[in-house]
Amino acid sequence: MRDADTVAVVFGQDMPIFEASIPTRVFGPVHPEVPAHTVLAVAAEPGPLTTSAGIFVDPPHGLDALDAAGTVIVPGWRVPGGAPAPEALLAALVAARDGGAVVAGLCLGAFVLGAAGLLDGRRVTTHWRFAARLAADHPRATVDADVLYVDEGDIVTSAGSAAGIDACLHLLRRARGSAAANAVARSLVVAPHRTGGQAQYIERPVPPVTQGNPVAAAIVFALDRLGDADLNVDAMARHVHLSRRTFDRRFRAHTGSSPLQWLLTQRVLWAQRLLESPGLSVDALARRVGFADAVALRPHFRRILGVAPAAYRATFADTRSPDGAGRTPVG
Repeated sequence: MRDADTVAVVFGQDMPIFEASIPTRVFGPVHPEVPAHTVLAVAAEPGPLTTSAGIFVDPPHGLDALDAAGTVIVPGWRVPGGAPAPEALLAALVAARDGGAVVAGLCLGAFVLGAAGLLDGRRVTTHWRFAARLAADHPRATVDADVLYVDEGDIVTSAGSAAGIDACLHLLRRARGSAAANAVARSLVVAPHRTGGQAQYIERPVPPVTQGNPVAAAIVFALDRLGDADLNVDAMARHVHLSRRTFDRRFRAHTGSSPLQWLLTQRVLWAQRLLESPGLSVDALARRVGFADAVALRPHFRRILGVAPAAYRATFADTRSPDGAGRTPVG
């Protein structure tokens, strides 16, 4: 019989130590207001193990500990392309899932779940830098690089590093309720609830600009005029002497995006950076980046980044006093 109050945390060679510590801290017996889970540190490979920071760890449990756990977490793994995960671990993860456990892969731990065949037919995520590799390795999975975590019921995956905290708090909320998750979040001094659908807040690079390419010339033209209210796709096409239809086709072939979506995204990313500094109101900021007002900005900001502009500013604005001391309230 599996114990819903037992969490097995799987450690592997060269695992990042920060990610490895997350589930033991969230589920462990260090929060007096919350009934603790039994947390089992499990060695997936012969120990002692060396973390990516060169620190030795020697988990006391073997893979047989997964047989009793209601939740099994692979909190990270070595960079893809290294030594493959042991077959014994992959078989144990499949048996855990088949036996009713929730199996979670945080950050690069998703690659271990993928190697076990647990991501097929699922919507999943991982660190945005490795999302394309995960999608290529596991074409039967739907990889969403724009979210913090994905809950598929018995399979949970998260984006990189700190998003593992969000995923573990989400699992704790499922098991113990919101009050328990909020108490742990206060203890960790982190936001009590960032939804899984919230964006990873990555900087999306501009496609390479090459000489003699009309699309590249249009990109340069637009980036120099993002704040102009009369800048639109027709103006970009006119600038490079192409019909709108030809321009749309060439732009999509060059960037993988429609010119309208690209233009909206660039304006939203500029607004994102401006929101991280105090000063401009959201209305004034929206006009600065080329939208008519905050009402026009808001749906595009939410669609691209997953939250409203005001919520983003509340989370990420630089609220430090002149002496550098933080003023953001905690808890």
